[in-house]
Amino acid sequence: MMNIPFVDLQAEYKALRAELDTAVTQTIASGWYILGAEVSAFEAEFASYIGVEHTVGVASGTDAILLGLRALGVGPGDEVITVAHTAVATIAAIELTGATPVFVDIDPDTYTLDPALLPAAITPRSKAIIPVHLYGHPANLDPILAVARQHKLLVLEDCAQAHGARYRGKMVGSFGDAAAFSFYPTKNLGAMGDGGAVVTRHDEVAERLYALRQYGWQQRYVSSTAGYNSRLDELQAALLRVKLAYLDGMNAARRRLANEYAQALAGLPLTLPGERPFAHHVYHLYVIQTDRRDALRAYLHARGIGTAIQYPMPVHRQPAYHHLGYPAGSLPVTEQIAARILSLPIYPTLPAAHLTGVQEAIHTFYNTQPVSVCSNR
Repeated sequence: MMNIPFVDLQAEYKALRAELDTAVTQTIASGWYILGAEVSAFEAEFASYIGVEHTVGVASGTDAILLGLRALGVGPGDEVITVAHTAVATIAAIELTGATPVFVDIDPDTYTLDPALLPAAITPRSKAIIPVHLYGHPANLDPILAVARQHKLLVLEDCAQAHGARYRGKMVGSFGDAAAFSFYPTKNLGAMGDGGAVVTRHDEVAERLYALRQYGWQQRYVSSTAGYNSRLDELQAALLRVKLAYLDGMNAARRRLANEYAQALAGLPLTLPGERPFAHHVYHLYVIQTDRRDALRAYLHARGIGTAIQYPMPVHRQPAYHHLGYPAGSLPVTEQIAARILSLPIYPTLPAAHLTGVQEAIHTFYNTQPVSVCSNR
């Protein structure tokens, strides 16, 4: 019996404890806890990191999508094209604007929106596209952006799982009209609580975002539009500033771990994650596919190895979204993959012994219960 958690947030805290504790102490001592110097500094630093003019800190990744769409002018009567193989937050945020989600299937290699299917999904009500950069791998943006330009559609990138990922050498989040990030604790850049941000290169979009996140104020106590209470707080911003300095190094560690997984698991009846030529993958998750997913997961669990499934039920098949009208079989690649995927432990502080333990357990599972070999991706 091993004790290998799927994720270990305490290990990351211990690695940066001195700096994180100092950031908390200084922020508390400042006496300013909402929209102060730490938020302003983080917004400037993160905008520079992504390569855009503006970052607007908000309360969560879900709010980042919601406010991002609203700042782009999406609302009731509009349609937003995206994927069902994503966190439910993507779809919940679309519906909170009053718009209707429209689903297209995914590319089986990248798990992201299949650009070839976009034209057939466009209607006179189409207003925006949300490509989701999933598991740390960028969506194929060039053809998506080409379709958007042709049909005069807006693009909001969902970067919740792709902090530091690059598409053709440029940071994801710098391509669309705006982009949404989550700082949920398990993300590659995670806070110690909820947090999010919208980034954009457009001044007018940023101005609308600043108003929307705080009651629609452009002048204090005067709401020029209906807004929200969705602010990234000072403590989370201070912690994120510390972690941002280490993000590229932590992503490099994730890539090394992914490479070790790939070498160790090659030849087994698994489909392993790949990296398309246009992509710089940051492995927020290490997601394999197997026909024996549930048996393998149970085997690993019995030996103290944590795993997860992101996501076991596509959004279009969840009870809350049956009203959208996508029956079983309507998104065949999404549905096939949802039945086969399994996420293995991967985080920058994963001990070498734990990595070896996961690899050896998977080999033992297949060696004692052999099945036919399928090709690795």
